[in-house]
Amino acid sequence: MPDRIHLKAFGMLAEKMGTYSLEIENPGSSEVLKQQLLAQFPELKGMTFRMALDRKLLQADTDISQGQEIALLPPFSGG
Repeated sequence: MPDRIHLKAFGMLAEKMGTYSLEIENPGSSEVLKQQLLAQFPELKGMTFRMALDRKLLQADTDISQGQEIALLPPFSGG
């Protein structure tokens, strides 16, 4: 079974990417994933977004394991 992860994008990020959901080959870390996304979707350059791994916000570069889910989150504020 190939080493794949699930990627979900929300809000303006999904609009810029043209999709809300992708299954991609595991890049191994969140920083490598971010660089791959910026190369594949140049529309994301200059946009601010956070990443969550299995529903937990990432604070630093983090290893990604097979089958995990990454969410790309646009800026948001509480209310």
